[in-house]
Amino acid sequence: MALFDYSGFDERGKNTRGTIEAGSKRAALEQLRQGGIYVSAVNERQRETARSGFCWRRTRLSATELATATRLLATMLQAGVALDEALQSLLEQLDRRDMERIFAQVREEVRQGSALHVAMAQQRGVFPELYLRIVQVGESSGSLDTILLRLADFLEEQARLRARVTAALAYPALMLLVGGVVLVFLVTFVLPRITRMLVDLGQTLPAPTRLLIALAEFFAAYGWLLLVFFVIALWLGRRYYLGKGRHKVDALLLKLPLVGRLLRQVATARFSRTLGTLLYSGMPLLAALEISSGLLANRILRRSVDNAVIEVREGGSLAAAIKRDHVFMPLLAQMAAIGERSGNLDEMLFKVAEQQEKQVEITIGALMSLLEPLMILVMGAVIGFIVLAVLLPIFQASQIMG
Repeated sequence: MALFDYSGFDERGKNTRGTIEAGSKRAALEQLRQGGIYVSAVNERQRETARSGFCWRRTRLSATELATATRLLATMLQAGVALDEALQSLLEQLDRRDMERIFAQVREEVRQGSALHVAMAQQRGVFPELYLRIVQVGESSGSLDTILLRLADFLEEQARLRARVTAALAYPALMLLVGGVVLVFLVTFVLPRITRMLVDLGQTLPAPTRLLIALAEFFAAYGWLLLVFFVIALWLGRRYYLGKGRHKVDALLLKLPLVGRLLRQVATARFSRTLGTLLYSGMPLLAALEISSGLLANRILRRSVDNAVIEVREGGSLAAAIKRDHVFMPLLAQMAAIGERSGNLDEMLFKVAEQQEKQVEITIGALMSLLEPLMILVMGAVIGFIVLAVLLPIFQASQIMG
């Protein structure tokens, strides 16, 4: 199958252009003719390939890209534009070839009679399951435009929360990387030369200098062994986490000061917004809980939601089930209880998500206020020790010569 770019006129004489997938140019012309398109030009698109000959294609859209496309589509549907025309207009506004290819194939499936969520599901690995389920509910309820707008809000908030956490961790990660590179450079290239010079002085060296020389000789002789040990330790740790130790590690992470609180706040915000979006779209509570549970990476939090699914299925309260495990932030259980009594659980969950996202920023600020000075202190202590160990014998030699 190949992709063909075409331009022409529809049955109302309106200019139209887009992309279609077909086995040949003749097959593409036939599909367009059956779709009521009077073609003026059709050309096969050259596939973008790497030098090795393999085709590089993205298999998943980012949350930001998907949110932008979803909001554009929802806006056009709210304006009364038919789904086929809305998808065509969306294609004209996309500036990325991979996104254009994806939505062109979605539009072609829709034109052949498929539902939107079915057409999107054909693009395997592109649209998340949560996205497809919400679109399906929107089509079933006849409120696809409203559901898509809410879905766009959800994706944008998820991307914004992820960006906040990433931006907060970028500075410490950069400091750690730069500090590590500097230390490796000092130990590998600078310290051996300095230690030879200090040994050549022929005098009794101070204790810090002797320790520095011993460390330099150790890293020069066994540095490769430490690297191998580090790689093996990472591999074994990953196997342990993915196997029997995942529950223990997840439980330990939630108990860490500040870090555990941050993880619980992020998980509470994400779970609340996901569940609220699913309920707002009209999905039953049990199905929404099962989908929301699958989005939680921490096994302890996921087990709490699974227990809530069992209790709700037996006629129990969601708020009581969440409160019993004490793993989510307490606000979630409190607001869920209010929502269940008033019948507007989705609105209460959105309020929980907004409040927890603000708390995430506060917790990140507190964590960074402790982490950044600590990293500066540790790096300063290491550099200071090296400088002290180098300068002490020089001062000692100058005093002897004086």
